[in-house]
Amino acid sequence: MSVQQPNDDYLYQEVLVSPRYLAGTGGTGDPSFAPVAHWPHHYLDDGPCQLVITSPDHRIRIGWYGDDFDLWKITAAEEASSSTRWTATFNHRMPPEVVVGLTTALASDYAEADVYDGNGRFLANPSMNWADAVRPLIDAGWTHGGGAASGTVEIVAPDGQAGVLIDNRRYRFDEEAVTLWAGPRGWGTRAEAIFTARTPSHLIAATAATMVDPAPVVRERHHIHREVAHLVSLTPVTPSTLQAPRAPTPLDVRRTAVTQAVQRAARFPRTAADLRVMAARSRTSASAQNPSGSPAPALAARPSAGPSTPRRSR
Repeated sequence: MSVQQPNDDYLYQEVLVSPRYLAGTGGTGDPSFAPVAHWPHHYLDDGPCQLVITSPDHRIRIGWYGDDFDLWKITAAEEASSSTRWTATFNHRMPPEVVVGLTTALASDYAEADVYDGNGRFLANPSMNWADAVRPLIDAGWTHGGGAASGTVEIVAPDGQAGVLIDNRRYRFDEEAVTLWAGPRGWGTRAEAIFTARTPSHLIAATAATMVDPAPVVRERHHIHREVAHLVSLTPVTPSTLQAPRAPTPLDVRRTAVTQAVQRAARFPRTAADLRVMAARSRTSASAQNPSGSPAPALAARPSAGPSTPRRSR
């Protein structure tokens, strides 16, 4: 039996972390999946990708790489079998409370799309005005940085510990165009979210908005990197502490979504949206009977967000 160290209670104490963009992943990706928990889940046994969540028509894919440098890889395509239109990648230091900004926007866009027309706002062309993608940051007081190279724009947070780099020199649709970052440079400290050139501006803006959300996030003290600890405010969570709402697990959200979907479909079963909901319900019911449809070990066991050996570094 292991001997508990004297400071274990302190290291595993829950704290409220602010600003949230320096909080790291916290050892779980659950909050990022909540908005799409009712979509089909595909658990993979081989390869670095452990879980893929897809829209019912498979045009949107959310990949979870639990043991890799990049934890989330999110893509969209015009058809299930067509080439990827855009890609968003979040590394192992990006808080899932930031990723949820993108997954929430995608779930909303998909719900409003007509599956029979093959459209969707998540496939819209990006704005010609680069500021549209980072409007929440500008409105929050982030200002131009002084070190951007020619053809690029950098916006930096007032504390200098987060920013966004926009590269206007791109020539191909699959090249990296927008990089949201937070934390000191380094594999264990720098959080990054990278969007390719054809990513719709409103989806980048939805992600950026979560970075400037003033609400703190909950972490255990040991989740905060030692080189970041002096840059954040930590408030112990106690019974009297006003906590930010915790995100439900994917299973909790999936059950709630299915219940609501059944009620909507029973009232108005003839719209395309309801047909899509009914199909989602069918998939969810099937997965509940299939052992492979249970929560992935990578999520249920609160996996370590960072790999033991880095695959690559920026």
